[in-house]
Amino acid sequence: MKLVDANVLVYAVNSASEHHEASRRWLDPALSGADIVGLAWVSLLAFARLTTKHGLFPSPLDPRDALVQIREWCAAPSAVLVQPSARHADVLTDLLTQVGAGGNLVNDAHLAALAIEHRGSVVTYDRDFARFDGIRWHTPESLLA
Repeated sequence: MKLVDANVLVYAVNSASEHHEASRRWLDPALSGADIVGLAWVSLLAFARLTTKHGLFPSPLDPRDALVQIREWCAAPSAVLVQPSARHADVLTDLLTQVGAGGNLVNDAHLAALAIEHRGSVVTYDRDFARFDGIRWHTPESLLA
């Protein structure tokens, strides 16, 4: 399973991004491929928050359009909404303790914990995932190579 970070989702719809092409080329076929693509609400909601925020993009999405996009991703053949397991709090605590930080790393640690629990990896451009021991992460470009 490959869990998708919010930045890949944002870049996939933001044609002005330098990562748009690779994010789109990986995400679209992955969602209809043979391998499971994990979607977590933390990433989906971050996508909605970021893409609808005025001032962040020249043309932010209308909230309804962002939610339509989320629904389309969730309905894709290979998409699975990933939920925390009973051991999530322990895994999350271990990851945050390991890096000795909270703040901006909390959501990353949550996604990393989901990857550990579901024996997956994270698709992201966020190099902070390298700070978590035992987490496999890839950029869309590395998966396309």
